[in-house]
Amino acid sequence: MRSENEIAQMVVDTAFHLHKTVGPGLLESAYEQALKYDLEERGLGVKSQVAMPFHYKGVKLDVGYRIDLLVEGKLIVEIKSVEQLAPVHFAQTLTYLRLSEIKLGLLINFNSKLLKDGINRLVNGL
Repeated sequence: MRSENEIAQMVVDTAFHLHKTVGPGLLESAYEQALKYDLEERGLGVKSQVAMPFHYKGVKLDVGYRIDLLVEGKLIVEIKSVEQLAPVHFAQTLTYLRLSEIKLGLLINFNSKLLKDGINRLVNGL
């Protein structure tokens, strides 16, 4: 059984390879599906567009939150393809971590010239 850190490292390595192969400028959905494919090829369990319900006053509300990729049930990967990440992107990923009670997330902006500048590791303080 892999730890969150091992899974995160595999995702980062795979994202670097993907970015090197196709470069910046594609739609988020293209990166999402390609990354999912590559991670599954590496033997990881990956779910895409996972519904994230919001619980309010004991009621489960479906408000349209969707996690881009959930890897091995332990790591949230939010994918962006924007000129620059905004505070709302970080807030969104942290919200998903809190709502899911998952400890670790990666926010990856594939529109970075150097992917290392587009990878952000976020931790849920639980």
